[in-house]
Amino acid sequence: MSFAFAIDLPICFFNRIFAKIFRMSKGILTDEIVVFITAPSESLAVTIARSLVEARLAACANIIKDIRSIYTWQGKVEDDTETLMIVKTRQELFDKLKSKVKELHSYDLPEIIALPIIAGSDGYLKWLRESTS
Repeated sequence: MSFAFAIDLPICFFNRIFAKIFRMSKGILTDEIVVFITAPSESLAVTIARSLVEARLAACANIIKDIRSIYTWQGKVEDDTETLMIVKTRQELFDKLKSKVKELHSYDLPEIIALPIIAGSDGYLKWLRESTS
């Protein structure tokens, strides 16, 4: 490959390649991720989850209501009941997913954390990829 050719390639191409190399170096073999998102109510979680799936930013979102969260916020220890979403998507969609969640969420600082899927059944991961865009 000539240097001139390399300049013509879009930056996102190199970002995807470097991300893949990084994941492989860490033992992460898939491009799929699980995202944890908490919400103050089941109704808001349903709104967010449905929006993510309808926009094809997520293949699936599980909703677990009535979890207990103990955390610090603005210098105080809080003890609240929340709803947890477990969202399955692809790494390359995370930024769009995060923006959509922030747009719909009522919290000033919503929990939006992604964990890699190290391995999974071939059929499920194929379905996840086909269900997102």
